[in-house]
Amino acid sequence: MTTSVIAQKSPFAVDLEAGKDYYYCSCGLSQNQPFCDGAHKPTSFTPVKFTAEETKTAYLCGCKSNDGTPFCNGAHKEL
Repeated sequence: MTTSVIAQKSPFAVDLEAGKDYYYCSCGLSQNQPFCDGAHKPTSFTPVKFTAEETKTAYLCGCKSNDGTPFCNGAHKEL
């Protein structure tokens, strides 16, 4: 597998807690989208670790076509 799977063609709205670490699924195979559940292990993909800077609702990429960060950048509009 050389390209990620599109989990959904819209962002995931998630509630993040300031200071907490999260692991974003970059492969699209996780059953716990948008977070990693280890489904990437047979692939070359790895989860993207990030720490929430503040407690808020954030929009994480669902299409896996973003710029390498977990946050939606609107790339799904081009799919």
